[in-house]
Amino acid sequence: MRSTRAEDYQDVPRAVAVMPKAYAASSRIDPHCHKRAQLLYATAGLMMASAEDGTWVVPEGHALWIPPQLTHSVAMHGAVSMCTAYLAAEAVRDFPAKARVIEVSSLLAAALASLGAEPVLYNEAGRGGHLAALVLDEIQLAPETQLTLPLPKDSRLRRICLGLIKAPATDLDLDAWAYHCGLSRRTLTRRFRSETGLTFDQWRARARVVRALALAADGWSPRQVAASVGYRSIQALRGRTEALLPKQSTDARPLPSISFVDS
Repeated sequence: MRSTRAEDYQDVPRAVAVMPKAYAASSRIDPHCHKRAQLLYATAGLMMASAEDGTWVVPEGHALWIPPQLTHSVAMHGAVSMCTAYLAAEAVRDFPAKARVIEVSSLLAAALASLGAEPVLYNEAGRGGHLAALVLDEIQLAPETQLTLPLPKDSRLRRICLGLIKAPATDLDLDAWAYHCGLSRRTLTRRFRSETGLTFDQWRARARVVRALALAADGWSPRQVAASVGYRSIQALRGRTEALLPKQSTDARPLPSISFVDS
């Protein structure tokens, strides 16, 4: 039987080592890091991962690319099944240096499942080796999604972001946040965009949608979700969600949706 202990896969003499695992709703994985890079693929449920430089929501059919040695924690929303691929550092030297949520193509999903059915010490010159090479190619080519909340390094801006992640319904405007941080509106605006790549309004809208997806996965009603993230109506949240989450490639699974018909 294949181990479900991450430490058992860090020194496997293969480029890719696949580990399936399931977690109960509301489970949490405390901050930790791995020697290897990691692809955290949600086959069912929704995860939220956090690190020093960002927060990511990983819904079913999507995966989080995590570079080697990045300390991160993970929270489960709903029951979660995952397929984790641990990737040798030398095999991912040209991969992104920062974590990101990617679309999982049908080919990548099938390759991960098939490699998981092979022995851990698969034949590198045979089927297992071909599958591992395919997994690496598909990860590198996979499109990035907008399910990322980049966190700034500036301590004042970081306090704003962490506050909004914790309480996304907070309705302070940019002038109010600037006043609380002791910055001018212009300085806050410039630094925020420079450090996150997003405007303040774009970041806050993304934070609300990310939180809404997590609450929906936890079983909250659409009306409760909308109110909790700062929208007066389900329709307003639906509009924001549709604007944020772009149309995906035809090969990818659809992004999670919130049922906008309240029961």
